[in-house]
Amino acid sequence: MAQVLEFKLPDLGEGLTEAEIVRWLVEVGDVVAVDQPVVEVETAKAMVEVPCPYGGVVTARFGEEGTELPVGAPLLTVAVGEPSGSPAEDGADGSGSGNVLVGYGTGAPPARRRRVRPPTAPAAPTASPASAAPGAGRGAGAVDGAVGVRGADGTARADGVRAGGGTRGADGVAVASGARATAVAGRASEEGPVPVISPLVRRLARDNGVDLRRLPGSGPEGLILRADVENAIERGATRTDAAPAPVPSSPSPSSAHVTDGTRVPLKGVRGAVADKLSRSRREIPDATCWVDADATELMRARAAMNAAGGPKISLLALLARICTAALARHPELNSRVDLETREIVRLDHVHLGFAAHTERGLVVPVVRDAHARDAESLTAEFARLTEAARAGTLTPGELTGGTFTLNNYGVFGVDGSTPIINHPEAAMLGVGRIVPKPWVHEGELAVRQVVQLSLTFDHRVCDGGTAGGFLRYVADCVEHPAVLLRTL
Repeated sequence: MAQVLEFKLPDLGEGLTEAEIVRWLVEVGDVVAVDQPVVEVETAKAMVEVPCPYGGVVTARFGEEGTELPVGAPLLTVAVGEPSGSPAEDGADGSGSGNVLVGYGTGAPPARRRRVRPPTAPAAPTASPASAAPGAGRGAGAVDGAVGVRGADGTARADGVRAGGGTRGADGVAVASGARATAVAGRASEEGPVPVISPLVRRLARDNGVDLRRLPGSGPEGLILRADVENAIERGATRTDAAPAPVPSSPSPSSAHVTDGTRVPLKGVRGAVADKLSRSRREIPDATCWVDADATELMRARAAMNAAGGPKISLLALLARICTAALARHPELNSRVDLETREIVRLDHVHLGFAAHTERGLVVPVVRDAHARDAESLTAEFARLTEAARAGTLTPGELTGGTFTLNNYGVFGVDGSTPIINHPEAAMLGVGRIVPKPWVHEGELAVRQVVQLSLTFDHRVCDGGTAGGFLRYVADCVEHPAVLLRTL
């Protein structure tokens, strides 16, 4: 007899709480092997193909393409073979795949399934034939609520427990089971489960006294997201002793009068950028200083390097090399603030982020151990990560973990900017366009290649003297590249 296992959207790492279904790679009724990719999803970080830890026949899919699902929500169900160790074809043997991605993995399921006595209420209707796979049997439709399913962590549970004692058909529609569902619903506001998946969100709410039972969620099916908790903290409302927060049932007056224009959902990369920049502005007391520098000699040095043969050296790589040398002299700016312990953590490695504009929006790929790379290695890594960013194939690991960011906004034809720090980093160096300008050189007026450099820094980790010293050293290296030789 086949056993139906439910595969949930796994934790894709780095605190991601939801993902959008971009493309299904399997249909209901298809046979899948262990670790075969079944769906392509887009997170706030990157495109990811999600492999299924089970082998068998797909009996149901949950969510259409374009649907955004929270981590832990069902993705699909798979009917696998008899879990008694008997051989089966196409990997449909009920064995697990191990820890495929962060937060999920399977072991071999036990030989016995737990069954729950069906309730006295009438049986839930079966799934439509079109949505159930051939051969899925009772496990796919869970007609009488008595067939247990096994979660992605290998723990047996009964379908009758989920959704307040209801069952889930092969078409993904949850069906309540009468009196039990009513009783559970009556207790939901006081002792039922809170619609929160991320433990980070729970901790944030606990540390700030936010009562999650009184907080309306903006995610799918009322899921409470981190942004909901942060908004509640910012309002200073929804604490455990506060009155329940009202749930708006209609658009606000300001939005109700808007009859024209186009509404763009704030999600995906754009939503992630908005959340991160908002948090940076809210938590980091930043300050900015800037200086104009004569980049003529730096441009000449680069031209001489490239004329000598070998791989071409990019200007961004030279600026990155200058940054890592400056951070070695001023390590305060390669740090982060630990609010829980009230400590400044100075980091031993420089993982250099750089802003890259793509069709999906602004992303910040990270060059690992930039301090240990020469200009040629930095050039190659910048090129590789930029190409991956444009293709949308950057992994979450290549988009996180930065300790300092270099932002070359000069490519957009602008001279200056006041960058927003990439939270939780402590500083960002901005570089404007390099343009010919009148400049006093060796006591005479001349036309030189001038660039504006700006440094935005976290005023908690250092004062203006340190920030000014860092920026002055960078400018000196730009104006006199030979200065950099002293630190090589």
